[in-house]
Amino acid sequence: MSNGRTISTRTESEVVTASLLKDFLALIKIGIVNSNMITTFTGLFLAIQFTGGHFLHKLDLLVYALGGSGLIIAGSAALNNLIDRDIDPIMTRTNSRPTVTGRFKAPAVLALALTFIVVGEILLFSASLAAGLWGLAGIFSYVVLYSMWSKRKHVSNTVVGSISGAIPPLIGWAAVEPALGAGAWALFFIMFVWQPPHFYALAMRRTEEYRAANIPMLPVVKGFKRTKKSMLGWVLLLFPIPFLLPQLGIGFLVLATALNIGWLYLAVKGFTVKDDLKWATGMFVYSLNYMTILFVAMIIFSIFI
Repeated sequence: MSNGRTISTRTESEVVTASLLKDFLALIKIGIVNSNMITTFTGLFLAIQFTGGHFLHKLDLLVYALGGSGLIIAGSAALNNLIDRDIDPIMTRTNSRPTVTGRFKAPAVLALALTFIVVGEILLFSASLAAGLWGLAGIFSYVVLYSMWSKRKHVSNTVVGSISGAIPPLIGWAAVEPALGAGAWALFFIMFVWQPPHFYALAMRRTEEYRAANIPMLPVVKGFKRTKKSMLGWVLLLFPIPFLLPQLGIGFLVLATALNIGWLYLAVKGFTVKDDLKWATGMFVYSLNYMTILFVAMIIFSIFI
């Protein structure tokens, strides 16, 4: 009997631990952290390649840049959850966040977030002054400009939020080349322009939830037709940006253009589809694949230049 109780207690403990871990990962928005780690690494790697450095000689910068970026993004995401805990219960996508369920209390979230941000900034400043400053810019743009100011007040909130999402590759690049090169700004503009059509697709799928939460997302304020036009415009803006990276060679430019053509085809198709939500889902999935393929391709092509 005692053995049975021990097994039962151990199982309950494992369930509690797994649940706590799940809540913690939701609190720091681990998906956003992981995706931004890819762009941070790409910025750092390209900077090393373009400046004639050796990757193995820069492993300390890799640790500082990735560790620091991961921590400040996680801390900023936790602050975002803290700020939005009054509206998150309204939306199905967010109503199970630990700041809503009460699994993580506000004081604990604030302490955790600030600790992550402080430690993350220490790591970034250890890489370079520029990396630390760009980290602060990313925190300010996400927490203050987006979460505290534009998200609930302006239909341009997605564009404002795109600033913070485009900064991670600059952090990675600045860790190696503080002055930043043209390639760093190319990565910034790719990320900045990519985000509106990506998030507008998500917003279309969650329009009624955003409406209920009184968040002025573009589909809520202007409707689907206007949103589709905006998405088309942003996709078109992506076409010239890869040509700011001629160092990656013609193969990369062909691949990037092909990806842009594919996204443009989907965007144009949106004006004739009967099921807007199904189309928006397709646009959202394509945007995820687009970014993953493009940034991995940058790393691969940079190795062979």
